[in-house]
Amino acid sequence: MGTKYIINVPVASIWTNPESVRDIDSQTISNPAFLEEWLDEMTYDDRLALCDQNLLQTQALIGEEVDVIHEIDGWSEIILLGQPTKKHPRGYPGWIPSIQLTEVSDWNLDEMVAVVSSKQIVIYLEDDTEMMKVSYQTVLPILEEKQDEIVVQLPVGTGILKASDVEILSSLAKRPMGLGQQIINSGERFLGLPYLWGGTSSYGYDCSGFTFSMCKANGYVIPRDADDQFTQGLQVNLEHIEPGDLLFFAYEEGKGTLHHVGLYYGEGKLLHSPNTGRSIEIIDLAGTIYEKELCGACRYWTGTEE
Repeated sequence: MGTKYIINVPVASIWTNPESVRDIDSQTISNPAFLEEWLDEMTYDDRLALCDQNLLQTQALIGEEVDVIHEIDGWSEIILLGQPTKKHPRGYPGWIPSIQLTEVSDWNLDEMVAVVSSKQIVIYLEDDTEMMKVSYQTVLPILEEKQDEIVVQLPVGTGILKASDVEILSSLAKRPMGLGQQIINSGERFLGLPYLWGGTSSYGYDCSGFTFSMCKANGYVIPRDADDQFTQGLQVNLEHIEPGDLLFFAYEEGKGTLHHVGLYYGEGKLLHSPNTGRSIEIIDLAGTIYEKELCGACRYWTGTEE
């Protein structure tokens, strides 16, 4: 099988370069990483700078695989394999502290896996000590199924989680494909979650991280960024959009640069993660800037709604 480099913290931030990290980001580049504390301590301006200064590229969940290009001064330049992008044919590029990676030889998602179906869950040690909290859609190999517990492989060691918090699949490749309404159902549970630029975890999503993750939860691996999502999906006439379709928005009343994506909720409504300082919401498009900027729609789900 060969060795693989695997993310070994619950949520890893992938930075533009090592110089992108500020003093306030120190808690998210350690191992263990203190993601919740980092989010709590950042001001609006701190969060906005992640975008405006192009500091953060994306995030990865524990168990996700990367290619390591090279390492220098404790940092690894990597390609995150699970997030398609035009930036690199293999996946999303960026930098990560090497301490947040583990090299393993037996990481197999082609057999029984547990997919986290709750927003966040706790993984325990055998003595019921809390080990870590992981995000929605974290995927871990299963070592043993018990009555109400699952023993999972971690990048380092093993852990125990509650069976009620996960979906069990015979392999990651056999994840069921959801319909458009199921994509909406997945997204609704995160209403009120504050926006995070670069976010792809249930601790905070950016606009395209939200659409990417809700499609992924329903079996569709789509591009990570909004402009790639627009060009790679099945184009849908705006008069024929259905719940679960992706809606795209551009400056200059839809004629300029594409800058936002959300999910069509149905009945003229948008489910989306708007921008820094706001939270995931459902809004009526009518009478908003989004109505003026709406420039197209595409579909990734397949099948027919009943």
